[in-house]
Amino acid sequence: MKKAQQKRERRLKTHRRIRQRVEGSSERPRLAVFKSLRYVYAQLIDDTQGKTLVQASSREEAIASKAEGSASAKNAARLVGEAIAERAKKEGVESVVFDRGGYLYHGKVRELAEGARSKGLKF
Repeated sequence: MKKAQQKRERRLKTHRRIRQRVEGSSERPRLAVFKSLRYVYAQLIDDTQGKTLVQASSREEAIASKAEGSASAKNAARLVGEAIAERAKKEGVESVVFDRGGYLYHGKVRELAEGARSKGLKF
């Protein structure tokens, strides 16, 4: 339990350091990523208004049914990235600021980002 707590505290410390520099606006919102042990979540956030514009997660039935294997797999993260990009396009958002949430840019976080880029979202 202690090691898991230390790992979480390290991630949150990194996340706070990133958030000092990364801020979303209405023209270029922040793409925030969160992963639990089971699911992957993504939100587009306008920090000036304090408002979530769109969100997507691997918990959604449409994404979970397309994902091969588990909803926590890397291919599910790619589908979440593609879904958030499509929803952002509908809202008129072309480019975003990427907030990896203190996680390493590796694995699921990287797949989510590449999925969003593949559907035309610019970072």
